[in-house]
Amino acid sequence: MKPAVVGLALTVLTVLAMLVGGTNPSGGTTASAPPWPVPTDLSERADAAGLRNVWGERLAEHVHTHLTILDGDERVTVPANIGHSDRERFAAQLHTHDTSGIVHVESPTRESFTLGQFFDEWGVPLTAWHVGGLRGELTVWVDGRRYLGDPRSIDLTNRREIVLDVTTIGEVPRRPAAFDWPPQYR
Repeated sequence: MKPAVVGLALTVLTVLAMLVGGTNPSGGTTASAPPWPVPTDLSERADAAGLRNVWGERLAEHVHTHLTILDGDERVTVPANIGHSDRERFAAQLHTHDTSGIVHVESPTRESFTLGQFFDEWGVPLTAWHVGGLRGELTVWVDGRRYLGDPRSIDLTNRREIVLDVTTIGEVPRRPAAFDWPPQYR
């Protein structure tokens, strides 16, 4: 075969693989079905997401975004302590404290952080077509409205509500009820 034909064939196969399976943001990720574990290598996962440990630093930004992941009608738990450990005195700019789905954005500088960074830190692949190993159609809702862009690019802003809803192919997705923010976040 001619080198140009081989090169073209490899390019086509690479594009097809990306479309079918998405991209793997970095090593140490899991494409399995939930529950997805909390990463134990906090510093490495933060680095993979372009984040760092800001434990004890004075904060210029402290906002909260809520993330809901649905596998059909079942909620997928967003684990506590993604990017956070009291014992290790570690707090990445994006982290969770509990299983409520609230993602804390705490940074000594004002900057934009994205849902893709949070998933990279968690080690769960997120593409426009897949969430981890969940299979079906992905519908994304942001603040109660259908979102048609790449979910990785969604900015994490104060009291934003993000829903990743994976349904059976052909099923009509239904927008879930708004998150009931606890009083301390209102």
